[in-house]
Amino acid sequence: MLVKLIIASLLTGIISGLFITFYELVITFFTYFFFMGNPFETIPTLPIWYLYLLPTVAIFLVNYLISKDKNIREYGVDEIAESIYKNEMTLKFKTLFLKIIASSLSISTGFAVGTEGPSAGLGAMIAYQIHKLFKLPVMLIKMMISVGASSGIAAIFVSPLTGISFAIENIAYQLIKQYVGYLILASVLAFSIAVNFLNSIVFTHSLGREVHYEYLVPVLIFIPFITAFIYLYLFMKNKLLYFIDLEVFKIFCPYRNYIFSLIGGGVIGTILLFEPHAAFSGKDVVIYLINEEHHISLNLIFSIVILRIVATTVSIYSNAVGGIFLPLMSIGALIGYGFGELLSQYYHFDIEPFYFAAVGASVFMGVIMKLPLTAVVLALETTFDYNVMVATGISVVLVGYLSNIYFDIKRKYIIKTEKFFKITFK
Repeated sequence: MLVKLIIASLLTGIISGLFITFYELVITFFTYFFFMGNPFETIPTLPIWYLYLLPTVAIFLVNYLISKDKNIREYGVDEIAESIYKNEMTLKFKTLFLKIIASSLSISTGFAVGTEGPSAGLGAMIAYQIHKLFKLPVMLIKMMISVGASSGIAAIFVSPLTGISFAIENIAYQLIKQYVGYLILASVLAFSIAVNFLNSIVFTHSLGREVHYEYLVPVLIFIPFITAFIYLYLFMKNKLLYFIDLEVFKIFCPYRNYIFSLIGGGVIGTILLFEPHAAFSGKDVVIYLINEEHHISLNLIFSIVILRIVATTVSIYSNAVGGIFLPLMSIGALIGYGFGELLSQYYHFDIEPFYFAAVGASVFMGVIMKLPLTAVVLALETTFDYNVMVATGISVVLVGYLSNIYFDIKRKYIIKTEKFFKITFK
């Protein structure tokens, strides 16, 4: 059995690394194909009608694929594991292929969802198939799926520790003492393949390993600052659109997906027209804006933040296939960068905006997804800076507490509208 587990972990890591690399390359190909080049350069030259038509047609196609196979839809990894364990879900290679297509269509046409959710799901599907191939005991399904999810996240982020901590906090925490070795094995192998083809998110302007205590006061000020934006995001997602979804569609229940596809296409088209950096997964926001050594205006920063909050929430309700890990990171990075610029410009604090960009990216994601350990590991792995890690650790706990005072934050961010209607209209 031990030999089987080692070989299964090896295969999961290698196959996941190859599939995730292919998945990312498909997204890049689709993006450049649909926008006839780099979208941030070509969008101003494209017809307005095309910017509205493209995301609208894409999300209708995605919803059509979901209607044919509901497992294409974005689910949490822990939910996938639980459903398979209870014999409520079967993951097939057809689902694997269609999920790549649906997610690639969503992200490449501008919907603000990330690659990490499908990557974790793809890794889980691969691990599930390997579990069947090796005829491992049913009790090891959750363990194998956590191995797959870990390798998927490690590959797409090009960050092995982040993948491991993500899997631990999602579904492997009960099994960690027994099976952490297999998580590490698969994650490191998937990372070693992806690192040759994909770009990792790295905040290149971090300060280093010396602890700077002068950042303590700005960090304490940053906590209520970023909490306010988390409240805004949660209000948009949990209150406003939730109300539309569950109240308005009591009347239009059969047409829910079509109407939200139109809403989603219209909103994303408008965002592409006015500010393309507010669309897509958010990875480019970090790479092209945060790490560039030039001044970014506060108006641009906070306009992108608001638009990305709108884009992310609308994308989720439109059934765009993708995670929110990356979009949340990009929103937090911009909030942190804007905060640093505010303090340095108007209050003459001698601080580095990139420092708060890294903290904000980890905290915003960690609080909303309830992944505090992953937030701390992510902060360290993307910066190699102890100042960022300490600030993230303090902030993610305190901001999480402040956010939970009013909002009940749940890890399962996809609204199960169908279940609601079944209960309501019995």
